[in-house]
Amino acid sequence: MYEICQKCSPSGFNKAEFLLKNFQLAKEFGLDAKFVESKECLDIFSGVSLPENSNPIAQAYAGHQFGHYNSQLGDGRAILIGEINNKDIQLKGIGQTPFSRRGDGKSSLGPVLREYVVSEFMHTLNIPTTRALFAIKTNENVIRETKQPGGVLVRVAKSHIRIGTFEYARAQSNKVLKSLADYSINRHYPELNKTENKYLSFFAAVCDKQASLISKWMSIGFVHGVMNTDNMTISGETIDYGPCAFMDDYDPKTVFSSIDHHGRYAYKNQPSIMVWNLTKFAESLIPLIHEETEKSVKQLTEVLQLVIPSYNEYFYKEFSRKLGLSKMDIEEIKIIEDYLKILKSNSIDFTKSFRDLSKIYLSIIDVKESVFLNAKDFTNWYKRWNHRLDPKIIKKIDGINPSYIPRNHIIENALMHSINNDDSKIRELIKVISQPFEEVSGYEDFASPSKINTGRYVTYCGT
Repeated sequence: MYEICQKCSPSGFNKAEFLLKNFQLAKEFGLDAKFVESKECLDIFSGVSLPENSNPIAQAYAGHQFGHYNSQLGDGRAILIGEINNKDIQLKGIGQTPFSRRGDGKSSLGPVLREYVVSEFMHTLNIPTTRALFAIKTNENVIRETKQPGGVLVRVAKSHIRIGTFEYARAQSNKVLKSLADYSINRHYPELNKTENKYLSFFAAVCDKQASLISKWMSIGFVHGVMNTDNMTISGETIDYGPCAFMDDYDPKTVFSSIDHHGRYAYKNQPSIMVWNLTKFAESLIPLIHEETEKSVKQLTEVLQLVIPSYNEYFYKEFSRKLGLSKMDIEEIKIIEDYLKILKSNSIDFTKSFRDLSKIYLSIIDVKESVFLNAKDFTNWYKRWNHRLDPKIIKKIDGINPSYIPRNHIIENALMHSINNDDSKIRELIKVISQPFEEVSGYEDFASPSKINTGRYVTYCGT
């Protein structure tokens, strides 16, 4: 029987060098600047040496990938080397593990930098996420379609336990499943130990975390791109940023991933996929809820039926804040829905629309200078919206809606330069999105979609 984790040591990259360092995150972990700049630090996080008392492991998990079950997945290119302040430290792209199957366990540099940029941007917006401590250039090539420079991401998370981890445990034995559930509750939801049925409460807590998380994704136009059950954490953190991207023009059908041919993980489908994934989580927990399967299913179903109502409450709360509303009554919900209809029918840039709306309200620009220029249905909507504003929120609206996001053409340009040994663009991008709410003269291009129409933007998993 496979265990949930297997010991394995990183092979390491002797020629590696740091490309990006997250000094603020390092400081939070008690790593001082002198250590971060040292060769000892580089050797540890490039896998050349291990920290004292490290017990490196790769985790096993199963998962439904695009709806199809795979019983044997696991960390095929990532090794967890330890914990700092109760957070996992994982080296992603570090080489082969027991779960690499036929892969080399390595990563090309581009996906490492994409995850570094986007995960740190999400953190800046207070969206639960794994975080990036370092991006490392291995100075060794990896072979994909072509030779590409290799990279390692040092990733930090509350844990790397996924819905797929529970699917895997369920397939092993009830003993393994119970052990995993108890560990997860003690680590993430210790207060649930005092509840009548801690496993049912655990399921409900994870459902709530996921409902809140996906509503936040939707509020910034984020498309995860690969919402397989092995890419959804029980901690409620965003994880695995492979083919992710942000919408420019608002279109609920937006999909970026090169392998998502039918739009399963399109922007508009993220809430329903969340429920689908949670259903698989529920199926994994059946033996723990009640000794009678029928009663387990009934209790889990009752919780599942509350997920979409909970998600809708979170969703409208997020958009109420973005539009300076607060009552959350039927009229304000209609104002939100009509706003999104205006964006869709007029192909308006999602991120820029909220900033322009604020400028119109503050008389900084008029409608003719905004993204709403050709939106004939905007004027009547604006009157309804203006009538329902909450003065306390509207004053803070520019601190809610970012001016800068990692726009697709900007991040692609930065990645291309980095791969060609010029990291100036990626550093500039990180600087801009680290303060996404403050408009800075000279950075206008970062706040606008590409001026060149190159067709549908396509992203790749990067494996």
